[in-house]
Amino acid sequence: MNMIDVYYRGFYLEQPLGNNLFSYKRRSVKRLWVAPLVEGDPSRLNRGSRIVFSEWEEGREYSLTGLEYFIYWKRNGIPFYFFDNHNHAYYFWYRSMKRGAFPPGLTLVHVDQHSDMRCPEHWPGKTDGGRKVFDYTNRVLNVGNFIQPALRLGWFSGVDIIDSSQKINTRYKRPIVLDLDMDFFAPEMDYIDHELKIARIREWLGAACCVTVATSPFFMEQDRAIALIHDILD
Repeated sequence: MNMIDVYYRGFYLEQPLGNNLFSYKRRSVKRLWVAPLVEGDPSRLNRGSRIVFSEWEEGREYSLTGLEYFIYWKRNGIPFYFFDNHNHAYYFWYRSMKRGAFPPGLTLVHVDQHSDMRCPEHWPGKTDGGRKVFDYTNRVLNVGNFIQPALRLGWFSGVDIIDSSQKINTRYKRPIVLDLDMDFFAPEMDYIDHELKIARIREWLGAACCVTVATSPFFMEQDRAIALIHDILD
């Protein structure tokens, strides 16, 4: 596969930064893999063999593999990005805006078991681009704090968090940026009807001018996440 981004070419995060900061001192795994971005379609989504997330919880270490590749796909002119840890959405939003996929100021529709609205330790510069955005995504942001910086920079006019049976029936007539975390289908979210979730996400895809999809290894078994992506898009 040909790598299509000058920065996302596959690398290890070896310092206690970003996602690698979680429980760093307690863990035996000290580095996390970030997969390269390649162009393809969802049929190329595969579980990788390298650890992308590690955390100490309830007295034990959990080290999880993610995707073999991050996938960039264009369907009917709409860019889709598929990746594992959710903070990568930040860079892919930036990449999409720079390529004209959407203008700043749209609503971000965040479909997720979690809000991911924590504040980062440091805020980005207003004129940051390219390498600085990439470094900020991977070395400052983590899976729980990547939305607030985008709001502060004006990338979005606001965020609509879909995380409950009340919000699942929200409809959108204007263009949106759709951000989907596959942990929306985790067992904790089974109180929302499965077929209703599939149907609503398909509706929101119809209003989206950019789509980011995280498979979230710490919260979702990756083969199931990939299978669900196919169910939604088929």
